[in-house]
Amino acid sequence: MKRLSVFVLALLLLTGCANPAPGGTTGAPETTGAGKIAASVAAVENPPVIEKRDLAPKEALTGCPLYVNAVEGLPEDFIFGMDASQVPALERSGVKYYDRDGAERDVFEILAANGVNYIRVRVWNDPFDAQGRGYGGGNCNVDTALEIGKRATACGMRLLVDFHYSDFWADPGKQMVPKAWKDYDLATKAAALEAYTHDVLMTLRNGGVDVGMVQVGNETNGALCGEKDWSDIVKLMAAGSRAVRDVFPQAKVAVHFANPERGDYLNYASTLKIFELDYDVFGSSYYPYWHGSLDNLTQTLEKIRKSYGKDVMVLETSYAWTAEDFDFSGNTISESSEKPYPYTQQGQVNSLRDVTQAVQKAGGIGVCYWEGAWIGVGGVSKEENQKLWEQYGSGWASSYAAEYDPEDAGKWYGGCAVENQSFFDPQGRVLDSLMAFNLIRYGNGEVPLKIEAVEDAELRAKAGEDLVLPETVNVVMTDNSRQAAPVHWNADPVELKLLTPGTYEINGVTDAGLPAKLTLILEGENLLLNPSLETGVDDPWVAENVGGCQQLNIEEKTGDSRTGDWHYHFWSPDADKAEFTLEQSPAGLETGVYDFSIWIMGGDCGEAEVYAYAKLDGEIVATAPMEITSWNEWHEGAVTGIEYTEGQTLTVGIYVKAPAAGAWGKIDDARLSRQ
Repeated sequence: MKRLSVFVLALLLLTGCANPAPGGTTGAPETTGAGKIAASVAAVENPPVIEKRDLAPKEALTGCPLYVNAVEGLPEDFIFGMDASQVPALERSGVKYYDRDGAERDVFEILAANGVNYIRVRVWNDPFDAQGRGYGGGNCNVDTALEIGKRATACGMRLLVDFHYSDFWADPGKQMVPKAWKDYDLATKAAALEAYTHDVLMTLRNGGVDVGMVQVGNETNGALCGEKDWSDIVKLMAAGSRAVRDVFPQAKVAVHFANPERGDYLNYASTLKIFELDYDVFGSSYYPYWHGSLDNLTQTLEKIRKSYGKDVMVLETSYAWTAEDFDFSGNTISESSEKPYPYTQQGQVNSLRDVTQAVQKAGGIGVCYWEGAWIGVGGVSKEENQKLWEQYGSGWASSYAAEYDPEDAGKWYGGCAVENQSFFDPQGRVLDSLMAFNLIRYGNGEVPLKIEAVEDAELRAKAGEDLVLPETVNVVMTDNSRQAAPVHWNADPVELKLLTPGTYEINGVTDAGLPAKLTLILEGENLLLNPSLETGVDDPWVAENVGGCQQLNIEEKTGDSRTGDWHYHFWSPDADKAEFTLEQSPAGLETGVYDFSIWIMGGDCGEAEVYAYAKLDGEIVATAPMEITSWNEWHEGAVTGIEYTEGQTLTVGIYVKAPAAGAWGKIDDARLSRQ
């Protein structure tokens, strides 16, 4: 009954504890108290009585079907963290968690039994409107942190406190000041931030929570709490750091950035040194879909560790075990996303193992998985789920967030976008992939290698020419290696030769009986010069930087190119600056009908306006809408049926207007062909 008592005590504290003390004479607002929580959520009724049945880690891996070689050289105190900020809101929405025996258990016990030793929790200042209705995303204020912290400590795990210094989500494109601080000057804001950090940490300390690390900001790529000048950002970070040193002097102070692939990390570390920030850990987000190569991650973190004497780690990572959406709300990662690993439990484990190895090679201290217990609330319709998301904050955002974040949460509020990256199935049953943390420590290399997935193939050819279809496809093995496998296509190359330019899907089967897919891209003659920027110069392309975008240039980076090594790149740290056109006016065209296409990918753009276009004698005659979603999700804009008369000037290009701060993207593979 001991664990039951701890659980009930946490709930009593959640619904009945008093507000932390306000910030005295600093002008700091009160931290959000339990009154608002109690008005918007209900207690979890009849928590399960749990019997301890955990095995030693190596024994717990007996019968594990996943193949993993251990990462050699991991220290005993290497951090295997899990962000679990959403758990209380999910439980109030009816979610339950089950172990491998099918027994209902406290999810924090399940995590601890599977090698997790740190729990990360985000903390927002006041994620509620004036009526006490939560913004969503777990409504994560000090009370949520206290409940999670007590439960994590009771299970032998330490707490990693992630201060966003915002009332809702903070990331590279959005660092909004809390409502109560919006009119503060910098000095008053810094004092308020220090007092607020101190109050929250004192609440945790008085509650007996074992705090091992504290982040002073979340993904602070050039902004924090409404400030964008680095001297001001560091003053706020320093205020938070002072509070940590005062309340938890043994805890590590961490800073957190995203996008290691952009090459900015050394500048960030240098800036923090120039302003003499007192901190211990330089942390990075690393999502394999978006953040470049693991080699780059290792090299970057190692340089920071050696040059600046700081601990380094990955504070956020995750990977999908399926492409399915379970809560009618859509997912960040879907079947169309880039797949560095198969979307399987083995792929999920391999991703985490490789990130861990990359950090270990850099001399890093740990890896934290993001929201590995966030699953859908289990309703049979979006309408049913929406009621729970609104009432308990168990979706990523509720409609009530519109007052604070009208341009994002106010328009796109909804459910969970990452349930396919969790370690639990839609019913809350633990997946084998949660063994990853112990597998990475101890390995399971005796499991026979087998085929995990078949990679899709692609063939580019000119329409009307003889085609030779590939005789093999790559199959992905359980250790993420590739092997060539014979394949038989359900298509006749003679008939394919008769097809007009376009993209076609061809199905096939391997000798092992596994389905295969080939994307056939038939192209006409390309009438554009330097269509993929592979000359290393932008001529004859012409860019007009309408909004004053900070970076607008060609770039050599194979991993960010659709084909080849070069592409056109844009990035703006400031909002409403990323607006431009990129176009070309080919010469020597004959009278006829033409088709134009161009590709783009990127992220953090907000509600962007993007389209491909064609102009005749300077006037736009046709457009094709495009979208920017995430790293390596390429989207094509295709303008067809352009009627051209010899003597006219035909101009083709792309228009981009991305209003969000931090907007970035890549443009590649333009084509103009005559029908």
